[in-house]
Amino acid sequence: MSIKEQKVAVIGAGIIGLCVAKRLRDCGYHVCLFDSEGIAQRCSKGNAGHFATEQVFPLADKKLLPKLPNMLFNPQGALSIKASYALKMLPWFFRFLLNMREKRFNAHTRALKALNESSLSAYEELLAGSNYQSLLTKNGSLLTFEQSKPSDIEKIYLNFKAQNVSVTWLDKKALHELEPNISEHVTNALFFPEVGHSIDPHSLCMHIFNQYNKQGGEFFQEAVTNIIAQSDKSIVSTSTNNTYHFDKVVVCTGAWSKPLAKQLGFNVPLETERGYHAMVEKHDILSRPVASAERQFIITPMQQGLRLAGTVEFAGLNAPERTTRATMLLGHAKNILTDIQHCQIKQTWMGCRPSLPDSLPVISTAPDNKNILFAFGHQHLGLTQAAITAKLIAQLCQGEQPSLDLNPYRINRF
Repeated sequence: MSIKEQKVAVIGAGIIGLCVAKRLRDCGYHVCLFDSEGIAQRCSKGNAGHFATEQVFPLADKKLLPKLPNMLFNPQGALSIKASYALKMLPWFFRFLLNMREKRFNAHTRALKALNESSLSAYEELLAGSNYQSLLTKNGSLLTFEQSKPSDIEKIYLNFKAQNVSVTWLDKKALHELEPNISEHVTNALFFPEVGHSIDPHSLCMHIFNQYNKQGGEFFQEAVTNIIAQSDKSIVSTSTNNTYHFDKVVVCTGAWSKPLAKQLGFNVPLETERGYHAMVEKHDILSRPVASAERQFIITPMQQGLRLAGTVEFAGLNAPERTTRATMLLGHAKNILTDIQHCQIKQTWMGCRPSLPDSLPVISTAPDNKNILFAFGHQHLGLTQAAITAKLIAQLCQGEQPSLDLNPYRINRF
């Protein structure tokens, strides 16, 4: 059967699903995209807009352990665990701790680095011929320090250099020449010149969808509730009692991927990290994302103003939003920037990041059925890794040798 005759279901219309659908449509497949919420209505809409190619180190890092008490018990801290949810997430957290062992940490660093190194070029391939440049700006990013010792900053700097990450250590004078509105509290920064950001992540998603739609790609605003995988065809059922038949199915449902994966025979240890943002109506004071090493959050200049994003909250998929997790970010931002002391928050948001305990995504076929594919679990790096994930999924669909070794991302690794 030729590619043009094959029907592919892509389940999930966040940034991962959109890039996968667009790439497969580029290859000539008849693609049907499913999402009950519409286009990019969850994390892909509210993320920090940071193409974080410099973030090659897994979150499962033993250096995190001494910081955990302050992160947990400081009400302004970057980490929060809902008391009633703590027991439920213990198995995930135990796996997370095991992945801090040096051999695993180094292997996972290599796997993250491989994806990140190819991520921006994969976007350029995916969006070639479309007017996307205003939505993806490559102007670098900053990691700032207020009270860290020079010796500690040097260790971080050398760790990045050891991974061949392009980075420059800026002193206070050089930092303020680059970003004049940085506060005097900030004494040093690492500058990553090859990093990009989006001034509007949702508009970027809509741009990809519109390109896909122009090429004849279909979209169904329905929730996929059941997948019956067969060797030749798969049967997809939805909440609206519709049934469809497909030659291939790709599961890209982010933090909601666990039930569909389980239906298909895979019990993945997927947890959700709830992230928050607050929008401040302030323009033209930053030219690139600015992250704080001590405060563990990021400020990204966007079309609508400054987006203050970050924090990790473990409370499950269905707990109500805790607005204070977003509003506290303004206090942090006022310590980083000089010109927002009288600003007010105009909007808050919460989204669920899909998180696996080894900090790696799943990019894989089902071992016993090459027509069932998975692309989820990208944690904090969904925006960054979406286009390279789509390229790899397309290579798997076409039976080509993937451009990266996919063994670290296989679904049956747990």
